[in-house]
Amino acid sequence: GAGETLARHDSLYGDAEKVSGDRRHGSGVSDQQTVLLAFQSIGVVYGDLGTSPLYTYSGTFPGGIRHPDDILGVLSLILYTLILLPLLKYVFIVLYANDNGDGGTFALYSLISRYAKIRMIPNQQAEDASVSNYSIPEPSSQTRRAQWVKQRLESSKAARIALFTVTILGTSMVMGDGSLTPAISVLSAVSGIREKAPNLTQLQVVWISVAILFLLFSVQRFGTDKVGYSFAPIILVWFVLIAGIGAYNLAAHDATVLRALNPMYIVDYFRRNGKQAWLSLGGVVLCTTGTEAMFADLGHFNIKAIQLSFSFIIFPSVALCYMGQASYLHKFPQDVADTFYKSIPAAMFWPTFIVAILAAIIASQAMLSGAFAILSKALSLGCFPRVQVVHTSKKYAGQVYIPEINFLVGAASIVVTLAFQTTTNIGNAYGICVVMVFSITTHLMTVVMLLVWKKNIAFIAAFYVVFGATEMLYLTSILSKFAEGGYLPFCFSLVLMALMATWHYVHVCRYWYELDRIVPAAKLAALLGRPDVRRVPGVGLLYSELVQGVPPVFPRLVDKMPSVHAVFVFMSIKNLPIPRVAAAERFIFRRVGPAEHRMFRCVARYGYTDQIEAAKDFSDSLLDGLKLFVHEEAAFSCSQHTDDNDGDGALRAAQAAAAEEEKRFIDAELERGVVYLTGEADVVAAPGSSLIKRIVVNYVYTFLRKNLSESHKALAIPKDQLLKVGITYEI
Repeated sequence: GAGETLARHDSLYGDAEKVSGDRRHGSGVSDQQTVLLAFQSIGVVYGDLGTSPLYTYSGTFPGGIRHPDDILGVLSLILYTLILLPLLKYVFIVLYANDNGDGGTFALYSLISRYAKIRMIPNQQAEDASVSNYSIPEPSSQTRRAQWVKQRLESSKAARIALFTVTILGTSMVMGDGSLTPAISVLSAVSGIREKAPNLTQLQVVWISVAILFLLFSVQRFGTDKVGYSFAPIILVWFVLIAGIGAYNLAAHDATVLRALNPMYIVDYFRRNGKQAWLSLGGVVLCTTGTEAMFADLGHFNIKAIQLSFSFIIFPSVALCYMGQASYLHKFPQDVADTFYKSIPAAMFWPTFIVAILAAIIASQAMLSGAFAILSKALSLGCFPRVQVVHTSKKYAGQVYIPEINFLVGAASIVVTLAFQTTTNIGNAYGICVVMVFSITTHLMTVVMLLVWKKNIAFIAAFYVVFGATEMLYLTSILSKFAEGGYLPFCFSLVLMALMATWHYVHVCRYWYELDRIVPAAKLAALLGRPDVRRVPGVGLLYSELVQGVPPVFPRLVDKMPSVHAVFVFMSIKNLPIPRVAAAERFIFRRVGPAEHRMFRCVARYGYTDQIEAAKDFSDSLLDGLKLFVHEEAAFSCSQHTDDNDGDGALRAAQAAAAEEEKRFIDAELERGVVYLTGEADVVAAPGSSLIKRIVVNYVYTFLRKNLSESHKALAIPKDQLLKVGITYEI
């Protein structure tokens, strides 16, 4: 179609993809900085893993403990699950599959999409490989297997759709986590108060939790960078406390539970309890909640920092805590519904209770900042309506806050707490989210290993079989509780996935529609040559999705009000699937038509962690870039004419003078004001479309666009300088 022919004519398309390399993430960080980052990561990343001892045992034994050795079996299961999933899989394998330092399902997807053309957004095509940030080895060095996988993925539409679907499912599940983490952590922390005030009803505990949740979501907008340093000490105190209490219980009650390090107890446990043991796995897996946050929040830290903090602080203290609880339960099996608080020595109760509530709030924070980070990535890849993304930190690029999403997740969290009321039911829902994300990560990782890392096939098979089978076992167990709360994250994820898929589908159709109806150069010249069209003072910026060519909305604009600004720029914002684009390489310019038209085409390129500047800064840096372009263009054309004849000196002087004159002209017009123009396209399904397409395009997409998408806010355009032009697209 028009897309291919255009890509050939217009070098802008390819140039828009080229940006210079960005230093590898976390490389060149001194040991001292790594230790500091490791300390900070404790506050941001591990709250959730650290608070799981509050509810793991009660989730595993909802009906009480039947046999004293069951405790050893479960302790053994917990320890080996922690070693296998968070430690081996995440800390020592998955973290390395980051995308220039960013983690999460979208990072895996964009890593795969860089090695195989699987993206459905036409905005990213063959030129992807020429971005120096991508650094792909030459095909000759690739093994035949990687080539085979690449061809399979590229040639099969089903495979591309499956990868995309799995990615948005993973993202939806992490969002589900974002609403369930606060519910379960806060509720189980607050439940401890019944130890000291036994006459409180469960309903009163629920309402106290709701009040805390309300506060938690209200303070989100102050951002996570205040969190790292202030939260790390609290969570560190929490880890010291739970390790201390664990050690105390081991010494005070029954140190023989350390036998559970022998995995034979797992086998005995299954032999004794059969189906019941398999069902209890849904509770055991709660000990790994928050593992995904390590990967999702990787952008704020580096791999070494996370490996250090997990191996030396988190893992030992959580393991000690579980051992201590098992030792206590060996003596008092009847206390299993509230193991954590019952096993605290009396003198330590209040300090632990207060730190537990703080830790639960922080745990929720970690999952939320991970959810925001992942969603802002989905935004930049065209999979979500443009909502306002607030960057809360000047120092750390990845720390974002999305007001609309915060509201929705907060509301979901409070509804869940009120509806389920007990941690056991929330645990069922929560476990499904956790294990689904684990499983999705395993599958995407296998593709990364085949395609990108080109590992030994035995290693890949071992990775897939060991982790895939473990997660499958957990998943089957937890799906058996589908009716008791497990349905919740599925409903949540299906709604979110449907929204993302709809938005993405129409986004792609709309792009092709515009591309097929580009205004040819001859028609543009004719438009500007019309006697009724005046050039008015000021600078006009017309936004469109197109990276090349003049968008179909422009003639519509000239028809409606026959005037064009003295300096006119066709703007595209282009999101590259890399984290950062250097400020110096932000803008690329081309002239549209002859020099006297003073019309330009500009592409502003952003990585997915870059933030779009405020309108004033944006227009200033845009026009600085434009003047630089005019200057370089003059210099370039001079160098082409350079011969040693004298007449050339005069020509060069004339060109330099013309360039200076044009720069002054641009400055003068800038003084007269900048007007932002956007095409408000109403997208409708073309006549004769199928019923499903009509519903998706005419109702779902339109509803989303009216209620969520405010592109001028997302582009930071002030309302009083914005002009919208209506146009209807039939796709």
